[in-house]
Amino acid sequence: MPPHYFGNEIGTLTRREALRRAGTGFGALALSALFAEEGMLAPAARAAESLTPLAPRAPQFAPKAKRVIHLFMNGGPSHVDTFDPKPALTKQSGKALPSLLPTERKTGAAFASPFKFRKYGQSGIEVSDLFARTAAHIDDICVIRSMHADVPNHEPSLMLMNCGDARQARPSVGAWVLYGLGSENQNLPGYLVMCPGGYPIAESQNWQSAFLPGVFQGTYIDSQHTDIEKLIRHIKNRHVSHHAQHAQLELLQELNREHMERRQREADLEARIQSFELAFRMQTEAGDAFDVSQEPESIRAMYGPGVQARQTLIARRLLERGVRYVQLWHGEGQPWDSHDDIAVQHANLAKQCDQPIAALLQDLKQRGMLDDTLVIWGGEFGRTPTVELPTAGANQGKMNGRDHNHYGFTMWMAGGGVKGGHIHGATDEFGFQAVENKVHVHDLHATILRLLGFDHETFTYRYAGRDFRLTDVHGKVINDIIA
Repeated sequence: MPPHYFGNEIGTLTRREALRRAGTGFGALALSALFAEEGMLAPAARAAESLTPLAPRAPQFAPKAKRVIHLFMNGGPSHVDTFDPKPALTKQSGKALPSLLPTERKTGAAFASPFKFRKYGQSGIEVSDLFARTAAHIDDICVIRSMHADVPNHEPSLMLMNCGDARQARPSVGAWVLYGLGSENQNLPGYLVMCPGGYPIAESQNWQSAFLPGVFQGTYIDSQHTDIEKLIRHIKNRHVSHHAQHAQLELLQELNREHMERRQREADLEARIQSFELAFRMQTEAGDAFDVSQEPESIRAMYGPGVQARQTLIARRLLERGVRYVQLWHGEGQPWDSHDDIAVQHANLAKQCDQPIAALLQDLKQRGMLDDTLVIWGGEFGRTPTVELPTAGANQGKMNGRDHNHYGFTMWMAGGGVKGGHIHGATDEFGFQAVENKVHVHDLHATILRLLGFDHETFTYRYAGRDFRLTDVHGKVINDIIA
């Protein structure tokens, strides 16, 4: 596989330019598109797929995963209250801890977890009562207890986790995955983002395509809605017939082709054209994909009630239909940012998503999809083992919450070629910082790409005179967690 699919500096044609110049090749182009949809093209024949940016493509080597669902607990879930038990923290509760690590806000004594931890599965991995249902599937889960990031602030940590860089505008993980693999369904977005109620912090930057072509950016859905016309605006055209819409689109294509002749390599226009075409195709399939009422009652009951259950079930339906990358955010803003009342807030949040996450793992497994679906859970960082002190304008004046903690936190992965029932790394005895088999966010990204069949060091895109990659000049694959 060549290292670049669509660079604007490497001599390849955009799809529109190719169609304009190839006056007699439309029959073969249509036939090759049909073959591609059916998976009948050999890897060597895929060079022509640059004409269809979202066509499915083979990775650099045999992958263990072919699709990804990222469950994003935005705001920063506490690792010491979920998947990283700390008995020493309980013993030292209310006492000063021997740590000189600075925190973003003032913190005080050790703050024991208000939740109980229990061992689950044959692996005997301890998980708190917050995620008791998810813990029932712990033998399919690899818990990474030694994650660390760069800073304790939401925006840069979100950018680092989602785009591989805390400061510069870079393509998101989902955009890189879609760029590398394409999509198996041309009638739905290949990269879809759901966040009920509105945007998270940093908004659409979290799923941007940056310098990659715009067709690879994430498509946002406000999953609080159940009405398809509110869920996806303008999904239905009540003014003209489907045939008339098609004729309008053909006219628009012709006008855009003429426009492109005078403005070569206009990436923004190309992305706009492709979004129009995708929106037209979505009218035939999106309504079905988002309609969970088509699921058997037993499946809907397994996922449970509420928006988290519904969006998680929708995610499985999207993956089943060939969508490559689905990211589920818990909600608008930063819901897991429990500076106060962590016992109440974390309990309420976990209650909303624990059953749906457990159902997703069970559902994927019983459908034979878990083996090649990579499930990722976590936030942008963790939380301190010390209690946050009251600070005017920073919190509600209580002492029952935790500050941000980027020194050490937990994420987990399941399916997609990772070791189930496995713990990787550790934080110190109190949970302040990663001390054993440390995993930086760049390492996580390198491992995700490896599971999808890419070498993070050679999977690049040329822009502004240099080859960019998701991991920049960092990252190492965590081979110990790969089955």
